[in-house]
Amino acid sequence: MEKILESFSAFLWGLPLIVSILFTGLYFTIGSKLFQFRFFPHIMKNTFGIIFKRKSSDKNTKGILSPFEAVSTAIGGSVGVGNIGGVATAIAVGGPGAVFWMWCSALIGMLIKTVEVTLSVYYRNTDENGDPYGGPTYYMEKGLGEERNFKYWMIPALLFGLGIFSTFFITLQSYTISEAVSSTFNIGMIPVSIVYLLLVYYMINGGIRHVGKIATKLVPIMCLFYLLSGLFIISSRFTEIGSVFELIFTSAFTGTAAVGGFTGAAVAQVIRLGIARAVYSNEAGWGTSPMVHSTAKTDHPVKQGMWGAFEVFVDTMIVCTITALVVIVTGKWSTGLSGAELTLSAFEDGIGSFGRIIVTVSIFLFGLTTSTGWYVYYEVLLRHLFKNPKRLKWKKRFLKMYNIIYPIPGTIMVIYAVTYGIPGQSVWYFADITSAIPTFINVVVILLLSKKFFELLKDYKARHLGIGKVNPNFALFYEEKTKHPPRDRGTGSVSQL
Repeated sequence: MEKILESFSAFLWGLPLIVSILFTGLYFTIGSKLFQFRFFPHIMKNTFGIIFKRKSSDKNTKGILSPFEAVSTAIGGSVGVGNIGGVATAIAVGGPGAVFWMWCSALIGMLIKTVEVTLSVYYRNTDENGDPYGGPTYYMEKGLGEERNFKYWMIPALLFGLGIFSTFFITLQSYTISEAVSSTFNIGMIPVSIVYLLLVYYMINGGIRHVGKIATKLVPIMCLFYLLSGLFIISSRFTEIGSVFELIFTSAFTGTAAVGGFTGAAVAQVIRLGIARAVYSNEAGWGTSPMVHSTAKTDHPVKQGMWGAFEVFVDTMIVCTITALVVIVTGKWSTGLSGAELTLSAFEDGIGSFGRIIVTVSIFLFGLTTSTGWYVYYEVLLRHLFKNPKRLKWKKRFLKMYNIIYPIPGTIMVIYAVTYGIPGQSVWYFADITSAIPTFINVVVILLLSKKFFELLKDYKARHLGIGKVNPNFALFYEEKTKHPPRDRGTGSVSQL
């Protein structure tokens, strides 16, 4: 069974999808004149730089979450077991070179995520309560269906939605958390999974707004807790860092020979694993976190889009890198271990038994925020499915039912794994399969809608960077364009919705 899953995963994450992701990232990078690199200080200033401001300039705009609540929820959804178990698995199977391709994917992924978020905010739709929702299925409907007169937009939207919802049943969070806690504290996986289920119920009680408020408190603490621990291990072996980076760069282009419990990996496998795990971790191109960002209060789509770039940077260039360096610098990557157990072993080697506890607590917190982040993704898709006013009664019923059953499949998977046994690597092959299909559809769609993104980016540069001339009749949101005639906004600050 594991060989079948491995072959199917390799097929889906083969050359076509990898080329699609790399081409899409490079296309937008070149087309935007290296926006994520040239304007990196501006991106940081307008994301990380405003986190601690008490007042938001977007408080009077439409939205459910503040920009920081949105990115905290999105980071909570993406920073999870993929950063701990996924990265470790990539190194265990593909060798240290996988880290290099993970970095490459993240650097172009910063702009891919910016594009996704920007389009999701621009094409978002306001529901009966005046709350905005958006995402890939929305820009497929409006961007492809209405603007480009593509009558069959529902086909890619349906395939995308089915791909996302497949993770509803095949979920890694409860399984990985239960496995880590069980091995560290000698507690049964099933009891851990039940406690986890109850905590998820608590966090999703109250919907998207409640998730956003908890995420702003929990996400910064959990990231800092994990990062400081990892930095301590790396700094304690500072003299070995040079050889670690040399190993990463050389094996990225030559593959890795068999050593210790590591069976060796060819270059193609190294590239595939690095990019696949980066996408699973930071979700750039997957089309998931833009569904959270679309609910944010913002006066310009690109302004929220930059939070998408910040999200990828934090997720992969910081959190995943810390995991990778700890796993390699401790020498545990070649022991034959994989997944969360490999990271646990590396931290234990670096700090002792306390290190294992740190990673276990981090996995628990990361998984919890990931589960609640994905709760938002599914809800946004369901709201789009029932957007017709005639289906309002059905929407309320489905959302209520969804709120009840959401955490259950993860616990069922744990019970099945304990009863019948599931190899840890097989679980990650499932993850690759469920992420490949929606990612491929999404990157193709954003390429087709690239003209709109470049128009929005040009307008943002004119309004906020002083590059070019402001067009006062340019519509910043699709709803504004279709429902209201353009009006003079002047050349000052952007109009408030």
